[in-house]
Amino acid sequence: MKRIAALYKASYSGLSPASWWLSAVMLINRSGTMVVPFMTLYLTQSLGYSISRAGIVMGIFGAGAICGGFIGGRLSDRFGFYPVQLVTLACGGALFMVLGQMRSYPMICAFTFLLAVVNESFRPANSVAIAHYSKEENRTRSFSLNRLAINLGWALGGSLGGFIAAHNYNLLFVIDGITNIGAAILLRIFLAPARQEKHAKPAAKKAPRFEVYRDTRYMVFTVLVLLFAFAFFQLFSTLPVYYRQSLHLSEQVIGATMAGNGLIIALFEMVLVFRLEGKRHPLQYIPAGTLVVGLSFVVFNILPGALGVAIISMLLVTIGEMFSMPFMNTYWISRTTEANRGQYAGLYTVSWAMAQVLGPATGAGFADEFGFTALWWMIGGIAILAALGFWLLRRAEEKTEAALAGSK
Repeated sequence: MKRIAALYKASYSGLSPASWWLSAVMLINRSGTMVVPFMTLYLTQSLGYSISRAGIVMGIFGAGAICGGFIGGRLSDRFGFYPVQLVTLACGGALFMVLGQMRSYPMICAFTFLLAVVNESFRPANSVAIAHYSKEENRTRSFSLNRLAINLGWALGGSLGGFIAAHNYNLLFVIDGITNIGAAILLRIFLAPARQEKHAKPAAKKAPRFEVYRDTRYMVFTVLVLLFAFAFFQLFSTLPVYYRQSLHLSEQVIGATMAGNGLIIALFEMVLVFRLEGKRHPLQYIPAGTLVVGLSFVVFNILPGALGVAIISMLLVTIGEMFSMPFMNTYWISRTTEANRGQYAGLYTVSWAMAQVLGPATGAGFADEFGFTALWWMIGGIAILAALGFWLLRRAEEKTEAALAGSK
């Protein structure tokens, strides 16, 4: 027990106070994350829309997130990450509450898009803040600490969200709005520029406006991330509907099962990253994690049962997530400078946002037309393609490193 306790202590040591406060902000924010995972169920079960129309709404959210990624990245480089985070959290909270009052399909679509633009503009600014307040040797752990906060909040929000959704879907929007505003207040109190020695000012030397697009290898990386995220986002869109319609699980069980993902990450990811960080190139971990994520969906076509196979799938997707996502952050940060970090963070956010456009809408439509069995095989194939791409990207980097070593 002492060795385990020492391992956990070492895993959390050496991180800056600002990194902890950023994670606290994220914990409060994500504790109210109840709308997105239950949005499809809300639209189909509460408002009576078809799964295809619900998928379109989720796709619209992704389209807004694409715009938010570009906007948040550019604003972070120009004005600094602090004001971007503060404004997007506060305004996003208000928009969640407004969206919960919408009933007509056009208004739901319009406010979903607006909310996504504001809400997702927060992500690039937050990523730049984490990189700013961390050291190179513990940057992956700093991002993992932030992910831990996200997943603790996800576990709490998802678990409570299942019970709340069973009684009152509209309350989900109110809680999500309140936690967004609460996170903004915490950010203002503890991470205001006056309280930080390193103020989040724009870089003195501005990077060329489209510098990131000249980084060919990074552009390839973002396409592969998009493929990975396309598969991963089925977890929040088509999978809850599959749980309900095909496995006949209740909202409470769905919420508890999805909350397990966050709890496992909270318990084990920091230790895993501590043991792996700096040992190998990030691209050596990402392909393995991507394959396991793909397998987590294919198991529905292989194994019998309902709750049991749902739990196995959730375990697999969580393992795959822990071996891939933290090291994706490490890779993109390694290619940046203080001057262009917002551009890179924005494009990384956009790759995830594009998957939110393509993943839910395409997955829902594909399931409607061909069934869930065909969908899970397709997702497995996409994961294999992404894993192969990450592996080839690593081989290309190895050749470059060998050529540089040989020239010295």
